[in-house]
Amino acid sequence: MYNYEMIHFFTQNSEIILRLVIAVGLGMLIGAERILVHKEAGMKTHAMISMGAALFIIISEMISLKYAGIAGFDPARIASQIIVGIGFLGAGSIILKGSRLSGLTTAAGFWVTSGIGMAAGFGLYALATTATILVLFIFVVMNFLEKPVRKISENIDSPEV
Repeated sequence: MYNYEMIHFFTQNSEIILRLVIAVGLGMLIGAERILVHKEAGMKTHAMISMGAALFIIISEMISLKYAGIAGFDPARIASQIIVGIGFLGAGSIILKGSRLSGLTTAAGFWVTSGIGMAAGFGLYALATTATILVLFIFVVMNFLEKPVRKISENIDSPEV
């Protein structure tokens, strides 16, 4: 009986499971890049943010079906509150060290990773995958392009004596 119930659960919920698994996988890809550049928020953090956003979207869809006829009920509020919650989390990752800010890229990464999770939660797999590829492009390729620009900037800021 137990095996039948498990099989039934997975077959009945395969779309939901796929959405969550894709959200986790895409979040992990972004987190893996962050680990490679020695950042604190890595695979677990980004996977949890992406999956959490997907989970809240799935909940929003499910309750919108259950409470469809109730006046004033707006399941889209859940999606909007994901953005607020991630903004709070991202703000906590920004630190002022002397005259330099750190954590801005981490905060932006959290924000976009939640968007990727939301896309996966809605079943928009191509959008979620495309956004992940673009995030990885920004993190990897732009890192190489940014280094020479920073050197030029440092030379301009500190003129030779």
